[in-house]
Amino acid sequence: MSASGPHEPPAPPGRLGTGHILVLIVAAAAPLSAMVGTVPLAFAFGAGAGVPAAFLFAGVTLLCFSVGYAVSTRRTGGSGGFYASVADGMGRPPAVAAGYVALLSYNCATIGLAGALGYFTQLVLAAHGVAVSWEWCAAAGLVLTAALGYREITLSARVLGLLLLGEVGVLAALDVAILFRHGAHALPIASFSPHVAVGQGIGVSLMFAFVSFIGFESAALYGKEAKRARRSVPRATYAAVVLIAVFYTLTCWLTVGAVGTEGVRKVAGKELGDLFFVLADDLIGKVGGSALQVLLCTSLFAATLALHSAAGRYARVLAEDGLLPAVLAAEHPRHRSPHRASLAQSALTAVVVAVFAAAGLSPYADLTTSMLGLGTLGIVALQALAALSVLGLRLRGSSGHWWPTLVAPFLAFLGLSASVWLAVDNFDMLTGTPSRVIAALPWLLPLVALGGLVRAARMRKAQPPRYHRLATRHLAALTRASAPAQAGDGHA
Repeated sequence: MSASGPHEPPAPPGRLGTGHILVLIVAAAAPLSAMVGTVPLAFAFGAGAGVPAAFLFAGVTLLCFSVGYAVSTRRTGGSGGFYASVADGMGRPPAVAAGYVALLSYNCATIGLAGALGYFTQLVLAAHGVAVSWEWCAAAGLVLTAALGYREITLSARVLGLLLLGEVGVLAALDVAILFRHGAHALPIASFSPHVAVGQGIGVSLMFAFVSFIGFESAALYGKEAKRARRSVPRATYAAVVLIAVFYTLTCWLTVGAVGTEGVRKVAGKELGDLFFVLADDLIGKVGGSALQVLLCTSLFAATLALHSAAGRYARVLAEDGLLPAVLAAEHPRHRSPHRASLAQSALTAVVVAVFAAAGLSPYADLTTSMLGLGTLGIVALQALAALSVLGLRLRGSSGHWWPTLVAPFLAFLGLSASVWLAVDNFDMLTGTPSRVIAALPWLLPLVALGGLVRAARMRKAQPPRYHRLATRHLAALTRASAPAQAGDGHA
């Protein structure tokens, strides 16, 4: 059934359109935060001037992922995210494992961003003569996140749209200033020459490039709140990947032109997180540099809110299927939001942040690096699993063109699997700490996945009817004609 087919019931007014979903997922990727936080590390420890090619490669790989993922989102009604996609292609037990890993990963990413928000807001305020502790800065951000998360999702989308315009606008101004000063030399061809693009440090560059896209796949969580899910969710995903890839690649490329192909590795290694602020002060003046500081804080808030919204919808999906307490499945009668799941997620974030604060740990070096690193790794691993699930559909005889159902997801799986391996192998660099405790965090992901498999096995044995209903609500029209006996352990 097509997205606009006659059998699809009209959506209630005020639901999400393609533009709303696009804003939600691009905000989750936090373009300004990614540029300021990860690109200098990719320059310094990765391929240097070849970093733009790494971002282009990541964008093309994730576009292939989006082609395959669109097959899944259309089949699942554009709702349920990785949980529904894996259920459709690989069966119920892997889907439960994926659902729990997604819940852990999005919560960890949200908590890590809350720490970063508190840390950088404190620094920006201090630079302007205002002394406020990071704890109070983080608390203010969490209260605002909780308030917006409780309300209808369109309100969050409108707020995120305004914040996104600011962060993209200041980077666009910096890009234009580089072009104006350096002309054609701002776009050095050397960045895409083979010996530079695949030179020393290419693995590290690819790792940072892939993790900078985190959040774009969350479009498949908003199908229940979209006007025409089967059309708007794939469109928003495609648009997000293309826009983010072009923007990241162009900004990285221009930065290489501004600093110089020969010196970018050394300069980035010296400046690190200050690289873009130094460029902004030089190219767009002190006012532009100050604006970049403020907009970094709003970018972190936008990403926190967007990932909070995604985590709350995973909680609702799992609660609807009896994999979490049923109270989390409740929908607000007026706002039609998963308000109880949102409140629970806000409480969890507040508790973890408070524990780190009470222990006297750093909000950035300890909280952000560990939680965001683990969440990022989990989401990339789930992207690879989702690509594999589309291949699973093909192997089980699902019809469809060879490109979206076979070649594109296969290429995406190869690229994403390499990214997972690179992230695990360089987890100390991804998190910025050599701590053995933090180095062991990736083990939580297979442990949680194993817990999901055990939960599915127990439900199959003790509650067969509930087990056979897992994920069926997300398979839309396809499942209405399917009986549980048909599905077996495969899918609904």
